[in-house]
Amino acid sequence: MGVTIYMASVSSSLEVKKNQERIFSVLSSKKIPFKAVDITQNSEDKDFMRKKAGNPKALPPQIFNGDAYCGDFAAFEEAIEMEKLEQFLKL
Repeated sequence: MGVTIYMASVSSSLEVKKNQERIFSVLSSKKIPFKAVDITQNSEDKDFMRKKAGNPKALPPQIFNGDAYCGDFAAFEEAIEMEKLEQFLKL
């Protein structure tokens, strides 16, 4: 199924936008294919993201591989720092 990033195209938070762009940039530079799912277009996607993340208030971006939850932006950054991105993404 591959890596899926649950994101928000409409957000008043500059931090959310920067975090999303950082994830897209890193994945693109490493040639890791991914799909972006915009939770602002479909509330079912937002509900799915929050349920799978195990947090009813989870905010984007959230990262999945298929139906497996990988983590949020902080976990993504930590995986990069520890040089364990592929492991984090369950590749």
